[in-house]
Amino acid sequence: MSTIRVVWGSASAPTKMASYDAALADAGVENYNLVAVSSVVPAETDVEAVGTAPDLGPAGERLTVVEARATAAGPSSVSAALGWVQSTDGGPGLFYEAAGEIDAADVETRVREGLAAGGDLRDWPLGEPRVRVETAEAEPGTYTTAVVLAVYGESEPIM
Repeated sequence: MSTIRVVWGSASAPTKMASYDAALADAGVENYNLVAVSSVVPAETDVEAVGTAPDLGPAGERLTVVEARATAAGPSSVSAALGWVQSTDGGPGLFYEAAGEIDAADVETRVREGLAAGGDLRDWPLGEPRVRVETAEAEPGTYTTAVVLAVYGESEPIM
């Protein structure tokens, strides 16, 4: 059975891109070329919330992800949320993401509403949704990024 790992992180830095890179490092995926996909969980796949990714292969390789990401200049706060729901019969499932300069409760509500709407579009017997939220404060003079990612398997050569 394949595994998708849910990882998360947040960080502050002097530039927008540096804060994003540091948030990816907090989640353990800073050394990969991320390739974003839409939000379908393949059938017969485990989804595990792990926090920080284990070693997923050599640096520079491609890593397939669904990503929730928010960056802001301080003073502000950011929240990123990723939710998932899986079929009760081992079939496919869904991810849904939301992020922005909003509080944790707001972003979680948006994710839950998105999962419900996505479930309504499909004739799948879906179980109970799970949501992971990452929130961080941006201090004046810095940028802060919050990320939550679903990482599909391990990295693959990009060339």
